This record gives sequence, structure tokens and C-alpha cells, in this order.
Amino acid sequence: MKGCGKMKAADLEYLTVPLPEDIMKLKWFGDFERAKRLIEKRLKKDIPNALRKRLELERLILDRLAQSYLFTEEEALRELAEYVSDVTKEELDEWIDEGAIDWIYVNGERKIIDDFVSNLLKTRPEIAARIRDEHRNLVEDRAKNAEFLDEVIRRQKEEGILKMRFRLRETFRVKEGMERPDKPLLIHLPLPLEYAQVKDVRICETSEEPLFVADKEYPQRTISFRRKMQAGDSVWVEFTYEIHAPYVEVDAEKALFTQPKFYLNEQLPHIRFSPYIRSLVEEIVGEEKNPLLKARKIYDYITTHLMYSFVRSYFAITDIPSFAASSWKGDCGVQALLFITLCRAAGVPARWQAGLYTTPTEAGCHDWAQFYVAPYGWLYADCSYGGAGWRAGNLDKWNFYFGNLEPFRMPANSEFQYDLSPAKQHLRRDPYDNQSGEAEYEDRPLSKEEYEMEVEVLEATEL
Repeated sequence: MKGCGKMKAADLEYLTVPLPEDIMKLKWFGDFERAKRLIEKRLKKDIPNALRKRLELERLILDRLAQSYLFTEEEALRELAEYVSDVTKEELDEWIDEGAIDWIYVNGERKIIDDFVSNLLKTRPEIAARIRDEHRNLVEDRAKNAEFLDEVIRRQKEEGILKMRFRLRETFRVKEGMERPDKPLLIHLPLPLEYAQVKDVRICETSEEPLFVADKEYPQRTISFRRKMQAGDSVWVEFTYEIHAPYVEVDAEKALFTQPKFYLNEQLPHIRFSPYIRSLVEEIVGEEKNPLLKARKIYDYITTHLMYSFVRSYFAITDIPSFAASSWKGDCGVQALLFITLCRAAGVPARWQAGLYTTPTEAGCHDWAQFYVAPYGWLYADCSYGGAGWRAGNLDKWNFYFGNLEPFRMPANSEFQYDLSPAKQHLRRDPYDNQSGEAEYEDRPLSKEEYEMEVEVLEATEL
């Protein structure tokens, strides 16, 4: 993947610049090579700087699209049949039409996103019920995890607060065959911020002396290393942290009508108060003046209207909240960003929080949101977990995730779209958030196909 100079997070605002129509036509027909040739021709001309930045970004977006959609319809049908019994072409077409399967055209042929099977099994119970016996553990493990979470929420509400100490190990490796042993790598691995629900973060061990450790409240906190990587090498860090998760029973009658004025701004390209977003806010909130009820109306609307769905790379979506609010689907980060945007447009302060979802047995990437209502201060909203509760008829879980989180979060990001420290020279794999690490050579960044970051839960102790 080619670099894009010393592009910073602020440059992403140029995604709001309209893409020339001829390039847009080629993009959605899937003729990526010709679209890139047109971009190169335009970049040689005397064009406005904003359009130049937009075209440079689009050149990278086209590469991301080509990497994400791998299956023809015939290949997708065969792949799905490995997991689900008696799948037909008619069903595949129906799920595509329903928006349950994401696709684009590549050179005029429909191509389906690489993780569509996982998405169907996660979001469509009627499909998961048909899973083949050899894969049934995928569904059963998910059901056990849901029951475990229900019990944790019950205890948190009953006891008032749950506290956990975790010890994690993050390991970075360049994939086999992708090494450049003569070239040093700059590697960033996420660390927990010490703020909000997180206490007492300690770096215990590292594979070697780090280049830099970001301040404990740096908005996208990392530990960084610089080294050459031979085949089989790894870079790793072990750390501990505490999570203090109180249960807050929010009461609209206690909410103050005089609220702070922070975290109400637009943040281009995504947190944008377009005419459609403003209209949607008016439709959801109506004449409501109570800030807590405004946030609850927005949470309820998202969780009851938007279907959880995996999506392509966020970098390949130029307006995430509008994407969510028009297609009414999206994953945890898409839902969190829509909630934040709608809250800010409604006058309720809201911000990003993201990192890892860590239980005593597993860790994975996750995003959620915070919103501010005095006198409570910062509260939490996890629309994806809340929406799952609502769809399952679990109203306790649905209500819990408006205002609260269980003690299984490791926030590494308190801001969306923020530069790492030390700053990278090239556009990041994920320019908005940092959960899976980042790496780059002097002349180019590493793509997701070239490296992996493994997260292990070494210890989880209730305090």
C-alpha cells in the first residue's frame, strides 16, 4: 500500500470534499485501476488543495475496498454451505437484498465481503439455528457468554459496584513471508488510559526497551517500539489495570437543565450536523428539553431500529453516521459514532471510548460511547450491546447499557480520530481508532494482511 506523505488525523476532514463524478462512477462499478489512473491524471493538474487531499485519500480507499470484498456469489454460497445446512441461491439473494450481506461491484461483478458468514451467524438467529454440528460450538459459546453477562449485570446492580484487576499480554508479529529484516519498524501497541473507570495501570514486562510510552491520559494511548523484525520475531508488552464499574440508576427528574458546553462540536468528516442528521434529531427528540431524556430517546431509537452488522474498513466509509442512519445497520463503532453525533446535535455532550472487551477468558476489539448529564457526570452508552438485549427481549440488559458498563472494558481511546504519539509518518491502518496496533517502515505503512496482534488475558481477579 502506497503512503500518502505525512498525512495527519486533521487531513481526514477532506473526505467531505465531493469526489469527481467520473471517478465516483468508476469506483462503484468497481473499476478501481481506471479510477486510480484518473486520480493520478488529476493530481498532475492545477487543482484546489482540498480536492488534491481528497483524491490522495481516495487512492488509498480504493485499495481498502479491493482488499475487503473477496467472494463471488458462487464462492460465497459454497463458503456459507460449509457452516449452514441446505443454503439456496434464493436465500443468499434475499439476505443480500435485506442488507444482511455487504457487497460491492468489482469490475462489474458483485463481490461479497470476507466476513459475511460470521456476520450472518452473529446477527440472524434463524440462520444460526441451521448451523452444522461441527460448528455448533460457535453458537453455543455465544449463548453461554450471554448468560454469563446477564449474571454479571445482575450482581453489579445488586452490589452497586464491581471491581476487577486484569493482566494482559499484547504480542505483535509480522506475518510469515512479509518480513523486511533490513528495515526498522515503528510499532505502536495500545495501552489502557488511566482515567474514568480505569485505575492503577502498570507496565509489568516488555520484550525490550520501548521507544516511548504515551502519557497515562493521552487520548489514544500506546507503547511504541522501533526495531528490525526477523522471521519468527515478536514484540510484546504485559500490563495490569483495574476496572471500577459502579451501577448508576439514572433518574430524569434529577437531571439539571444547565449543562456544560464541551463535546458539542462537529468533527469532520464524520461527526457532522448535516441537514439529514438535524432532521433525524428533531424527529427523535421532538420538543424534549431534559438532557437525560434526549439521550435516552436517541439510545432507544438506535437500539430498536439499527441492526448490528459488520462493515468494511471505517476508512472506506466517508460519513459513518450518515451511512448508519440511511442503511440502518452497523457494528459497535458505527452505532457509537451515530449516538455521539445525534447527541451533540441535540445539545448533549458526548464522546468516544473504545479499546478492548476483556473477560476472564477472552479479549476482543470493541467501541462504545460516553455522554454527559449533570449532576451524574459522564455516563456510558453501548448501543450494540443494548440493541442485542432489546432484540433478544432482555429489557434488563437493554436498560443497563444506557448509563452503565460491566467491568470488562479496557479503554485505550478517549477520542476519535487522534494522532498517535510519536506520530506516524504514513496514514494509519485505522486512522480513527487504535485497538489492533499500528506499524510502519520508513517508506510505507504495514497493511492488516502483513501483521497480527494477539491479546491474551493472563489474569482476571475480582477485587
